[in-house]
Amino acid sequence: MQAVKHKMPEQSPAVRRHNFDEVALGYDADTAKAEAARCLQCKTAPCRQGCPVQIDIPQFIRHIKEGSFGEAAYEIKNKNNLPAVCGRVCPQEDQCEKFCVVGKRGEPVAIGRLERFAADYALHHRMQDVTSNSTQKKLGKVAIVGAGPAGLTAAGDLARLGYQVTIFEALHSPGGVLVYGIPEFRLPKAIVRQEIEALKQLGVEIAVNAIIGRTFTVEELMDAEGYDAVFIGTGAGLPHFMDIPGENLNGVYSANEFLTRVNLMRAYQFPRTGTPIRIGTRVAVVGAGNVAMDAARTALRLGAQQVYIVYRHCLIRYQSYRKLPPLFSPLRLPQTPKLHRRIARSPCGQDPAYPELLALLQLSSCLR
Repeated sequence: MQAVKHKMPEQSPAVRRHNFDEVALGYDADTAKAEAARCLQCKTAPCRQGCPVQIDIPQFIRHIKEGSFGEAAYEIKNKNNLPAVCGRVCPQEDQCEKFCVVGKRGEPVAIGRLERFAADYALHHRMQDVTSNSTQKKLGKVAIVGAGPAGLTAAGDLARLGYQVTIFEALHSPGGVLVYGIPEFRLPKAIVRQEIEALKQLGVEIAVNAIIGRTFTVEELMDAEGYDAVFIGTGAGLPHFMDIPGENLNGVYSANEFLTRVNLMRAYQFPRTGTPIRIGTRVAVVGAGNVAMDAARTALRLGAQQVYIVYRHCLIRYQSYRKLPPLFSPLRLPQTPKLHRRIARSPCGQDPAYPELLALLQLSSCLR
């Protein structure tokens, strides 16, 4: 049995830094079947311990191994309303794959990549959801506040149980962080739209530009509008600033605003779109989690010549690279040209590195 995962086809670094197309290209059928063959089909299925929605992982992988790709997709959809999304952006290395027995002597089975393959197969072949109870008599009305991952997932589960569900979304487009936060090159918006369309086929209704608290209050939803329950899934969209000198200078963005301008408002297509974005030759990104890495990679694609990752922890404090933020892995960074690390740096006035960061922020060419 092959000790490592089958390689995911992807755009080369020299090409992808000049476009916003998806980096990972997905397995073909033969590669997916070969990767599925690495699964030991453990009777105890320890991989399910790490799955938040308890997908029967060995079962859907068995279907892929046997070439029954549609059955694999149905097996996943029994538990997961957004499989094409989760197959791309869920942290499988800290969830299902973390418990994979194969991973004890090599790399774990590429569960996330296989989930993506099955989900993309279903989308490409326009497979209908067979788990719906939408034809049954409705059990009641549920209002969901927020069309992000939590709201969409709750809506799908409730619709399958037979409830009449309406999602109220404040923005002009549903998807939440899936559309305004995660870049196109990691999660194409066409995929999100297709997943949302599948929920609509279950009977879920979505009202956009609807701000609960202004358009309706929760009390009005339950009294005047006749909803039996309200699920509030408004997310964590507000940025958290560090309260340090210089953070209010021109050209300093929160990651929330920066990524929203680029992802939701398509600032990278300005002036064809109406939203501009300010960028320059040198960019400093404070932090090294997934959001920070998304911002750094986006800045490179917008034309920055150098991007610096300023991170407060030192690598020697970690016992293994697995404990680093997923996208910050030293094994991945060399594949991104012009991306530099500044580790063991904290952007505060008492830190020796603070003058260096402040100089970056104050340079007129920094984020231009």
